[in-house]
Amino acid sequence: MARYCCFGASFSEFTGHGSTASGKGKGCHGQVKVCYGYNLVRGMTNHPMEDYHVANLVDVKGNELGLFAIFDGHLGDTVPAYLQKNLFPNILKEEEFWTHTDRAITKAYEKTDQAILSHTPDLGQGGSTAVTAILVNGRKLWVANVGDSRAVLLKGGEPIQMSIDHDPNVERSVIENRGGFVSNMPGDVPRVCGQLAVSRAFGDRNLKSLLRSEPDIKVEDIDHTAELLVLASDGLWKVMNNKEVVDLAKRYKDPYAAARQLTAEALKRESKDDISCIVIRFKA
Repeated sequence: MARYCCFGASFSEFTGHGSTASGKGKGCHGQVKVCYGYNLVRGMTNHPMEDYHVANLVDVKGNELGLFAIFDGHLGDTVPAYLQKNLFPNILKEEEFWTHTDRAITKAYEKTDQAILSHTPDLGQGGSTAVTAILVNGRKLWVANVGDSRAVLLKGGEPIQMSIDHDPNVERSVIENRGGFVSNMPGDVPRVCGQLAVSRAFGDRNLKSLLRSEPDIKVEDIDHTAELLVLASDGLWKVMNNKEVVDLAKRYKDPYAAARQLTAEALKRESKDDISCIVIRFKA
């Protein structure tokens, strides 16, 4: 269905069952030139790396698609690894993708979640957040997310948050209406039934009756005022706000250098979680 476009160099180092990875690439056609870089760093926890990513440019039916995603797993890395392999193919095979993109993305998210739940014996009881960005011919940007991984667009000199952090406190009424509760114990953040710090996620069979996998979706035109897009896991957003992130990223023409500096800054600010970051630069 898709063939890969031209890329710059990319490389990765694997550690344990997860990986730390870094690399970059660029588009070879389209009305807006696109280049990207990514950097993933394992956190200071005692479990393997649970963040996964996608950063590809592909040709589909004569269109160039930029496919970018961050998947932040919990209770294991099997669900984010499954999403890395399957979520974008599921989106692109939806019949409505080219005509009603938002409906196609929503359907694919829900179908993918059902597939994960049906494979629980193989994938375990864990889950994952997801933030995905699809750039169509360098002009139209679709961002969808469940959980608290985030996408921020720098356009017209201002940061635009393209995703919604699904905080259990914000969706407390939905969780309580489904028979659950939100508690800050244990710890200091709100959690669904005292366990999960997000109100929407893929997987999580034991909490699924309380969680949604329906994504929030936002679309934005990419024009000459759009400079860059940052996708990252909460290991970055816990210690840096949107403006701090885009202000740092825009200092670097090379998006790979920007991604590396963002993860380095998060470590400097003592982020303990896995830190994953993709920076996409646009040039008309």
